[in-house]
Amino acid sequence: MYEGFFDIEEELKKLPAKPGVYIMHDATDEIIYVGKAISLKNRVRQYFQSSRNHSSKIKQMVHNVQRFEYIITDSELEALVLECNLIKLHQPRYNTMLKDDKSYPYIKITVNEEYPRILSSRELKKDKCRYFGPFTSGKAVNDTIDLLNKTYGLRTCRRNLPKDIGKERTCLNYHIGQCSGVCQGYISKEEYNDRIEKAIDFLEGRYNGITARLKQLMQESSDKLEFEQAAGYRDMLESVKYISQKQKITNSDMKDKDIVAAAADDKDCVVQVFFIRGGKLIGREHFHMTLNGEEQMADILTNFTKQYYVGTPYIPSTIMIQEPLQDEELISRWLTDKTGHSVKFVVPKKGDKEKLLELARKNAENILLQDKEKILREEARTIGAVRGISELIGLSDVHRMEAYDISNISGVLSVGSMVVFYDGMPRRNDYRKFRIKTVIGPDDYASMREVLTRRFTHEGDGGFEVRPDMIMMDGGKGQVNTALSVLEKLGIDIPVCGMVKDDNHRTRALWYNGSEVPIDTGSEEFKLITRIQDEAHRFAITFHKNLRSKAQIHSILDDIEGIGPARRKALMQHFKDIEAIKNASVEMLSEVQGMNQTVALKVYNFFHSDK
Repeated sequence: MYEGFFDIEEELKKLPAKPGVYIMHDATDEIIYVGKAISLKNRVRQYFQSSRNHSSKIKQMVHNVQRFEYIITDSELEALVLECNLIKLHQPRYNTMLKDDKSYPYIKITVNEEYPRILSSRELKKDKCRYFGPFTSGKAVNDTIDLLNKTYGLRTCRRNLPKDIGKERTCLNYHIGQCSGVCQGYISKEEYNDRIEKAIDFLEGRYNGITARLKQLMQESSDKLEFEQAAGYRDMLESVKYISQKQKITNSDMKDKDIVAAAADDKDCVVQVFFIRGGKLIGREHFHMTLNGEEQMADILTNFTKQYYVGTPYIPSTIMIQEPLQDEELISRWLTDKTGHSVKFVVPKKGDKEKLLELARKNAENILLQDKEKILREEARTIGAVRGISELIGLSDVHRMEAYDISNISGVLSVGSMVVFYDGMPRRNDYRKFRIKTVIGPDDYASMREVLTRRFTHEGDGGFEVRPDMIMMDGGKGQVNTALSVLEKLGIDIPVCGMVKDDNHRTRALWYNGSEVPIDTGSEEFKLITRIQDEAHRFAITFHKNLRSKAQIHSILDDIEGIGPARRKALMQHFKDIEAIKNASVEMLSEVQGMNQTVALKVYNFFHSDK
């Protein structure tokens, strides 16, 4: 269950205009939708615009969104692959299609062969080959492979080299100048592999030489009015640019890693951990740390590592970090002993790993900035609101507030609720329920008198040890006077404040010390009072519904001969409600655990004897 406060309108304002993945959560904190965006700011805001013509499914999804989070990436391509990884992992109910990454092509270099080839592959295998990707454009992959083969004269045949060198004549590619003739031994193994290394350099991002050459050829063809050929070079150049978007989200080494990066200011720090499993980035977590203003990044990462990995159930063999840790060798040895496998820390300096670490750092920086504002807003709506209420009625040093409510239907199964807010936040472990014992009929004042008397005469017992700094009554003058009379009788001095409602049962003012205290209905103080009132009411209503449900089950099922507690429980677990039991056949009833044909027939006849 998600317990925090998330202001969707405020969070939408802070979305960055950057590519990334957004993750929607419902009230139980379940992930219900994952999507990608070129601009997170534009895409996520569209969901919450009433003017948009959304499908019914999207409208339903948006209605269920309690909060959202996002991960920034460096390109839309990275966002797409991360989206697929997260959809595959979480299977959100509102994602209509789960795309497997096998549908995306990789560029594969068969470095396990003595004379490697460059191929397109739809699978990422542990076969000692080099993989680059995945990529979303099969055309770009094929164009790039074609370009590399032509530029460096690489072989495309399946001949078993060097075993088959010289056994067959050269292919057409050699005769048109697109292959170096390695099958005939026209170039040495060393020279061929040097060409393969240059192709790998290109795929690793060092592609300036090829792009410069393509631009030159395109210009030369254009100058000669060979526009069709110039267009071909232009298309190749576009494919090169597309492939050059480095893909950090999936790593071809297939290994498990944690990526740990941090962002800090003078007082606070956010540590971001990316989880790479099976070569895929499948999720992330962020953690807050409070600083004293003197820690260096190495201190922060060292302290975090020791605290985090002592409790986490799975520790990968590689942990990539921003800076070397203090006592790194000792910590590595400790984690190795703890896991039973080698654990090493790596500080990447270049390539995809360094860029992935930088991506984690950017996300930590973004969360730090976001949460700073969030903390200030949270303080305004909690501690600040409590302080504001205290000032309105002339109190000081208020932290714990208790509110009470009564629920019944025509006096039947009357119950009372006690909810507790501390510094403006609900403290649910301190909530208490009361079944009214001494009051007959719908007398809310008498019921409240019983609840308060029982609460304050059982201090030190059943979680009533701590007294409130203020009592909030769900009502005006009458309920306040009831509470004050109980406290006076018990010799207890606690301020009591009433939440006065208008004709529509909405709070409009406070009642304190015999008079109304006006309150701004747009203020954080008013919003806190409303939350307290709603929570007291919700807690009482829920308790009352549960009691009514139990009473209903008892009054029906327990009146059937042969149905005791065990069979009653089995029936309810199997059919979920009384109506389903009533509509069940004898055969269906017999299938319930603990039931036999005789008892099933009695249940059936009980519900159908009047027909």
